Amino acid sequence: MTLQALLGIELPIIQAPMAGVQGSALAIAVCNAGGLGSLPCAMLGPDALRQELEALRAGTARPFNVNFFCHAQPAPSAEREAAWRAALQPFFNEFGLDAAAVAAGPARLPFGPEAAAVLAEFEPAVVSFHFGLPSPELLACVRRWGGKVLSSATTVDEARWLEAQGVDAIIAQGLEAGGHRGMFLTDDLQTQMGTFALVPQIVKAVNVPVVAAGGIADAAGVAAALALGAAGVQVGTAYLLCPEATTSALHRAALKSAAARVTALTNLYTGRPARGIVNRLMRQLGPMRAGAPAFPLAASAVAPLRAAAEKRGSDGFSPLWAGQNVAGCAEVAAAVLTRSLMAELSATPAPDGEPR
Repeated sequence: MTLQALLGIELPIIQAPMAGVQGSALAIAVCNAGGLGSLPCAMLGPDALRQELEALRAGTARPFNVNFFCHAQPAPSAEREAAWRAALQPFFNEFGLDAAAVAAGPARLPFGPEAAAVLAEFEPAVVSFHFGLPSPELLACVRRWGGKVLSSATTVDEARWLEAQGVDAIIAQGLEAGGHRGMFLTDDLQTQMGTFALVPQIVKAVNVPVVAAGGIADAAGVAAALALGAAGVQVGTAYLLCPEATTSALHRAALKSAAARVTALTNLYTGRPARGIVNRLMRQLGPMRAGAPAFPLAASAVAPLRAAAEKRGSDGFSPLWAGQNVAGCAEVAAAVLTRSLMAELSATPAPDGEPR
């Protein structure tokens, strides 16, 4: 079965869910252009989730994807938090902030019963997960209305595990991808590989459709992924400059600058490896720090530094999520970008001589 038939879409293009830089508007635009628009939900409470789902239902009659994290909530460690704030203290001093006044707490929540109850009111066609899968009981809630289940794999072992749990398709997330790594069976970054090495290995290892993600930003990248056996692609970074995205002015400027050519995996902003443009915090502390609080608790102490720096016009403490390939970023409507991703295939004759 093709990815289009499985998900009820026209084009084998999935817009990557990108928390913090998009809402329903981007997802709606991609859906209406024939792709699968995605709504990131890890930072939405029940009321905000319901509001966004209502907007999606009002804005498109086509299938859309809602995406959730599946991390286990860590037990807070006062010792680790204190050490983390001590590492950040020079920056707090610089901005005249009181580190002790910052409340600790998670900024991102895993998929749970409350979110499942809201989804049941809307019965979205596709639900995707990052960091594995939720409990069998929660997964059964999604299955109850016939929702298709997708999840990210960063290794062949993760792909095989997901297939064994019955997912409908697997997103093969290469090392080039922006934002959080979807790794869940290991935290060893040495196991991570590039998209065009990972995709054919996962395609060979599983019997469900495989979606290529990471470093794909134009029609040539899409064609290459499909040639390696992918059933479709997931694209994120290329959409960051679209008017429908909520990407901040500072983030947009960084994407259009020479700085975007250098990205790195960092755990400073959330406690878990995620790829972003290298900025001041990453340079001064080093992008990966063993003492950072567990995901997602590291975010609390960095948030006031980000706010203070942004007020001064600086992106030095902002998570500038981006993949390694920003070449496809363009200030064009999301619908235009979505259709352009298929341009090379559309112009290439199929084996029978007909246009694709």
